[in-house]
Amino acid sequence: MQPIQTAHTPTNAAPSPCLGGEGVDTYHTPVLLKESIDGLDIRPGGVYVDVTFGGGGHSREIMRRLTEGGRLYAFDQDEDAYDHYKYQVENDSLDEVQFTFVRSNFRYLKNFLRYYHEPQADGILADLGVSSHHFDESQRGFSFRFDGPLDMRMNQRASRTAADVVNTFDERQLSDIFYLYGELRQSRRLAAAIVAQRRTQPITTIQQLRDVVEPFCGRDREKKDLARVFQALRIEVNQEMDALREMLQQATEVLRTGGRLSIITYHSLEDRIVKNLMKTGNCEGREDKDFFGRVTAPFRLVNSRVITPSAEEQERNPRSRSAKLRIAEKV
Repeated sequence: MQPIQTAHTPTNAAPSPCLGGEGVDTYHTPVLLKESIDGLDIRPGGVYVDVTFGGGGHSREIMRRLTEGGRLYAFDQDEDAYDHYKYQVENDSLDEVQFTFVRSNFRYLKNFLRYYHEPQADGILADLGVSSHHFDESQRGFSFRFDGPLDMRMNQRASRTAADVVNTFDERQLSDIFYLYGELRQSRRLAAAIVAQRRTQPITTIQQLRDVVEPFCGRDREKKDLARVFQALRIEVNQEMDALREMLQQATEVLRTGGRLSIITYHSLEDRIVKNLMKTGNCEGREDKDFFGRVTAPFRLVNSRVITPSAEEQERNPRSRSAKLRIAEKV
């Protein structure tokens, strides 16, 4: 297990840049903040988990609603998120609500809760979006808006980068990645062009990749297609779909009866997995039925219709436009 830091955090702490204090968040603006936390139906003395700490905006709002007996565990594998957490520890008075930062991938949710002797949780929140900080930091390689190294690792301690994928995966593997994770119709042509280019020169920078793929992007959809190429590579580098499935199945196990699952998704691939899990209890959407043919599922949908950001939030934070919030309660 990776090093873990623990600190006490008050409900009345002053706003902090690292935790999304009002008007000062420079790391990431939390999306659907009120709706997602309201959806947890927080018990002040309960145990909660934010599996995507990021800039800490959602964690701060959870902590504001907890009393001294409550506990919050926050997961994030990214070093920058950990640095922001340390900033919070150093700059706020931490003495009331127990807060534990776990520097790890959320696919190890169950293991870490067991490590902390917390067999069950009252609520689990996930904001599956990439932090604005990552898109705005050229050296991380998440955005096609800048030139920089073709990295895309959420966990900087991981060995495989997007450049490794682009330069070592065979043509069929690359085509599958672009088709499955980017939903790109021209996936085979993209893969063939990348393989042809890397025979001449390795593709190691964002601009080099753009030079290869842009001819296959329609003039009227260039940015959308580029975003899908980068999304597909990011998902592969970080094994995002596998990690999400593992976390959701573990969440089903660790949530106590009446506990809530509040998940924000940003693209159809992850949203489909979350929707299936909440409706059927598994990520494939396979319906299990009892002797009488009635569908059995471990969750009750709290919002029958998906929740999306208001027009005001979308105007204030354009990156929230694709967000979808789903909430379910363990039965």
